[in-house]
Amino acid sequence: MLRITIICFLIFQFLETPAQELSKKEKEIISIVQKNNDMAIQLLEKAVNINSGTMNLEGVKEVGMLFKDQFDQIEMDTKWIDMSNLNRAGHLFAETKGSKGKRILLIGHLDTVFPKNSPFQKMERLSDSMAKGPGTNDMKGGNVILLYALKALHDAGELTDAQIIVALTGDEELTGKPISISRKDLIEAGKRSDIALGFENSTGFNNVTLARRGSSGWKIEIKGKRTHSAGIFMKGVGAGAVFESGRILNDFYETLKGETYLTFNPGIILGGTEVNYDEPSNTGNAFGKTNVVAQSVIIDGDLRFISEKQKEQTREKMIEIVSNNLPETSAEITFFDSYPAMPPTQKNKDLLKKFSDVSVAMGHGPVEAWDPSKRGAADVSFVAQYVACIDGLGAMGTWAHTPKETINLLTFEILTQRTAVLIYRLINE
Repeated sequence: MLRITIICFLIFQFLETPAQELSKKEKEIISIVQKNNDMAIQLLEKAVNINSGTMNLEGVKEVGMLFKDQFDQIEMDTKWIDMSNLNRAGHLFAETKGSKGKRILLIGHLDTVFPKNSPFQKMERLSDSMAKGPGTNDMKGGNVILLYALKALHDAGELTDAQIIVALTGDEELTGKPISISRKDLIEAGKRSDIALGFENSTGFNNVTLARRGSSGWKIEIKGKRTHSAGIFMKGVGAGAVFESGRILNDFYETLKGETYLTFNPGIILGGTEVNYDEPSNTGNAFGKTNVVAQSVIIDGDLRFISEKQKEQTREKMIEIVSNNLPETSAEITFFDSYPAMPPTQKNKDLLKKFSDVSVAMGHGPVEAWDPSKRGAADVSFVAQYVACIDGLGAMGTWAHTPKETINLLTFEILTQRTAVLIYRLINE
């Protein structure tokens, strides 16, 4: 019995291989991050105090130039990619070239949701451990974390002969269209990489994002016969556009709800005799009378999905439902692609394990995957089909996208250290 117990223990020990202990070089990198942390916070404040709402093109570029100077100082090749033809500021890319270890893509964004006329403009210290300000955690804090992780590697002499690409987009919060242009450079960088690390705001100290749902838009245009309401349901008159819209939405609800990670939301509906809808501004008006059968309805909504397969299968079901019209009505559905999905692949899980091993080696405990249904879409999804990727490596904080947005300064240094050690290990594999 004792022999069996010992054998089982040895098997368990083999399966549960302990995380690699910190090397002398990794301890040096951690020390450099600690030494630079005050400067990192100062840079964060400078970046936050420059308004970079997506449509403030000058402000977005100013933040980009602030970071460009920082990447220039650590001898990375930098370039500004202008997107003014899409009415967006552009993107900042920085790169080191080499062939050592894994090729890594680090992803952030320069813009925030706060426009130039927002009253929420400056970073304010609330305590030694907390500050608030526009974009502090979403995601200027993440940009500073990735930068100072690279600074530590540079100061330790570890960026030589490694391929690392930094992509800081200028329109993540309101993506320029067409996406084939606004995300072309990011996708090309993904194709030249093995691993992508996203620095969107953290969901928790011991959590990262292993998967993200994609997002897609859909619009339904419905037509009925305009006539006196006394004839509704009669032959030649039919049900009218409003009843048809009710049928479609109810069938969506009954047929599609409940599938894991799938959501669909009709965000706006207009119906009546005449309908005018301005899609870019999501506003419109409708005219109708209670004694007239409704002639037109427009429904605009979104679809969230965990994989391209789930998206396509759901679209097929929606098309089938929309085509099964009530008498004397017709309906057409149109789909619009936005962000692709980032599914929870095995290579993503393997990358998460490497990051978790770093955290354990540093004494901070294992890191687990966050529920993808609780996160929105992000730029990392555009490269998910080409590389292993995890996201949520950025700053911790609360109330992102609101005038109460905060950053946890107490964890800032540690988050930077974990990132720096992870990158060090990846480029030395």
